[in-house]
Amino acid sequence: MVKLLVEGGERVKAFVRPGSRLDHLREYPADRLWVVFGDITVEHTVYRALAGCDRMYHVASVFRVGELRPETVLVPAVEGTRATLAAALKRKLRKVVVTSSVAAVGTTARPEPMDEEHEFNHADPEAYIQSKYQAQQVALDMVEAGLPAVIVQPSAVAGPGDWKPTPAGQSILQCLAAPRLVPRVEGGVSVVDVDDVVQGHALAMDRGRVGQCYLLGGENVTYAQYCTLLAQMVGSSASGPELSPGVVRFIGRLLEAKARWLGGEALLTYKVARDMAGQYHWVSSEKAERELGYEHRPAVAALERSVRWYQQHGYLSSQVAWRVRVELGTAT
Repeated sequence: MVKLLVEGGERVKAFVRPGSRLDHLREYPADRLWVVFGDITVEHTVYRALAGCDRMYHVASVFRVGELRPETVLVPAVEGTRATLAAALKRKLRKVVVTSSVAAVGTTARPEPMDEEHEFNHADPEAYIQSKYQAQQVALDMVEAGLPAVIVQPSAVAGPGDWKPTPAGQSILQCLAAPRLVPRVEGGVSVVDVDDVVQGHALAMDRGRVGQCYLLGGENVTYAQYCTLLAQMVGSSASGPELSPGVVRFIGRLLEAKARWLGGEALLTYKVARDMAGQYHWVSSEKAERELGYEHRPAVAALERSVRWYQQHGYLSSQVAWRVRVELGTAT
């Protein structure tokens, strides 16, 4: 987002936590980018940082799936959105774009794309899903209070720059490292490139209607297609074992119980398995395409950009990185 704005001639303030990694921001000229520090859950720090600004992109959240301490995900998302948007309202900003998620839209049991009117259908969601839904409701409440905000809802993001990596990035790395071991399960996801999502944010700022939600999706693929695309990038045609959603949920219970007993993170929890396995997170971006001029590239292109970036930045073992170079023609 910063890259697009600075290269487009904007003067940008980046609001970050103390101690945040700033390597990717150092390349920009000092007269175009200012880094200011604070806490999105503390309104006055956001208010102070917004001095001199007329627009704001609220993109901060904790993207962590399967967290055994839900408050570590919920508080930054919900209270952070509340405090940040309250500060923006007091500053009388011209417009705000709030990053939500397809997670706030729900899922379907059949391979049918959802639109912005789809009813959220999780009764007891996993913490990340709950955080995105509740934060979106806060944003809609702030619109009612007079904030000129637009909400965008990206699907599963792929592409360069995933330093952590995020849960979406971790799934890519797992598929590359051991395609034969990644289980095949019914369901699907909408894969979208990070640069397409960023462009969608900018379009929402320029053209989005206040109070409206816009899905920023990509190509809808099944989980099996997703794994196959990644396996092909390391020269593998093998597929993992096919598991029913019930078996995946049982495995989630076991791994969660193990993490609670022994400590550490759970590779899978019951709620994550329940909300993902056998469910389709497919979306239609027709509204964003019609009203904003939004476009997205195919899933294979987004995933290739992810894989190249991970390979170039040392996230892959030497053996996997070599196979990527062979299959994608990546320079050594």
